[in-house]
Formats: sequence, C-alpha cells, structure tokens
Amino acid sequence: MSNMRDALGLRAVWKEFAESEYEFEPATGTLWGYMRQRGNPCFNLALLKEIRAVGNELTANSGHIEFEGAMHKVNTYVAGSHVPRVFNLGGDLALFLLLIRSRDRDALSHYARMCIDNIHAQIQHYQCPTLTTVSLVQGDALGGGFEMALCSDVIVAEESALLGLPEILFNLFPGMGAYSLLARRASPRVAEELILSGKLLSAAKLHEMGIVDVLAKDGDGEAAVQEWIAKNARRRSGFQGVMRLRQHVNPITRAELDAVADTWVDCALRLEDRDMRMMGRVVRAQMERMEAAAAAATPAPLPAAGIAMAAG
Repeated sequence: MSNMRDALGLRAVWKEFAESEYEFEPATGTLWGYMRQRGNPCFNLALLKEIRAVGNELTANSGHIEFEGAMHKVNTYVAGSHVPRVFNLGGDLALFLLLIRSRDRDALSHYARMCIDNIHAQIQHYQCPTLTTVSLVQGDALGGGFEMALCSDVIVAEESALLGLPEILFNLFPGMGAYSLLARRASPRVAEELILSGKLLSAAKLHEMGIVDVLAKDGDGEAAVQEWIAKNARRRSGFQGVMRLRQHVNPITRAELDAVADTWVDCALRLEDRDMRMMGRVVRAQMERMEAAAAAATPAPLPAAGIAMAAG
C-alpha cells in the first residue's frame, strides 16, 4: 500500500523514528503519523517524545513542515497506527508497576506530564488555528489510546475496533483527559459510565452515541479519512472555526489536565497488592498477544481475561 502511494506520488515519508513514522501528502497538505512500536503497542516514553517532537515542529513553524526542500502548510494531521488491529493500548503498565512499587511519585508525575504535554498540544491544534486533527482508529484504542483519539477534532474508526477505558478493573481511572474530553463530547454522566464500567464498546456503538464521527468498514479507514478531507475541503475555514468555538465555549485548560493527572498519581500510589497483581496479568496478556501475533504474522483477538489492556 505504501509503495503504491509512493509510486503514484501521492505521499512520501517525511520523518522516521524508532517508534513512529510520518508521511506527507502535498496535494492535500495532509500529514499522516503512524505509531509502530517495536514492543508492547502502548505509550512508552520514546513514543511520547517522538510525538512531542513533531508537535513542537508544527508549533515552531506555524503549522508548516519542510518537505523535499520547501515549506508546506499542513492542513490536516492524521494520527494512526501501523500495528495490526491495534491503535494504542494506553499507558505503559509495566513502567507503572515498577514506579508504584518503588513509590516513585516524581517519575509517575513526569510520565503523566509527558502525556498531558501531547494531549493539550493536540487539543490546542499545536497553536495553529488552521490545522485540523483526525484520529484514524483501525484497531483497539484502550485507556490512553482512547484518550488520544478523543483529543482530535474528528474520530474515524473501523467497524471492528474496540474502544474503552478499562482501568477501573485494576482500581485506577484514565488520568490523562478522558473525563474532560468525554464530558464535552457527550456528557459528564456518559464519561462516568464509561470510566466506571470499564466496558469496551464497538466503534459502531460509539458512533451511535456521537463519540465516533465517521464509521468505516474494516480496511477502508484511510479511504474514509481521504473522503472526509475531500468532502470538507471547501468548508475548511468554517469547520476549523467551529473547532475553535469548542474551546471557547467548553475550554479544556492545562490547569484542569494537570489537576486530573495529580489525582491519578495519588490514586496509583494507593493501589494494593491485588490491584497490582491484576495489572501484572494485563501486562502479560498484552505481551502474549503481541508475541502470538508476531509468530503467526496475524494478530490474535483480544483474550477475554486480558481485555483490560490499558491505563491512561
């Protein structure tokens, strides 16, 4: 697929990192960012730094990037994943266990702040008023993965994708913006119901609820994004204006996100042994799933016992 795009001159690689890669489509001004973690497809520290580096570049250049020797305006920034059947499984649970057991509040807070750096920058459109953000969810988006999707102006999700906030199953809650984002997209009641139930919902169900904006058939996610971009090209300015109104009417401030993260750290440090044993089982389920997928070259479905696969 990528080689075909390159041959047609539709898009080409802009930057490659260890945990992510970015392609640019000059004709539409679309920057496609794909997560491609080498290990567990969660928000590890390296991935967080890579996403932030790209965001910083967009901010520094007022929504432009240097591509093939010239500066190009980015109209749309699409966040996706090249990990089959996974968008992102959320927080780095193995790291959380290590830091909780060592009572390292500073390191937990640092991780939370790195997540919020990315979330708040995306909510603010990287300080670029003419930039539209899209999340392309072609697989499971759990915990922090769901939070990342919710940060975008538009969520495009394929039918088989599961999205949810399962942290309550090991006595935590998603601490990097889920409540704030869901309360504004739906309502505080819906936010609390999704967080406290720990349920994973299909993209189709979330589309019915108005949380997923565009529902695509499996395998058609990228085409659905391209169709949305083309359909909205003539009203881009008006759409972007409405997205700014979201922030004027229901602002999500950095202070709010920091306060939520502080509460999350407090809650994490109160976890008991049974909670951490559950978190450990989830980590093992995640790793077993990815090892089986690598061995078979075809991802295995989510195991029923390991369905709580993320922490924001």
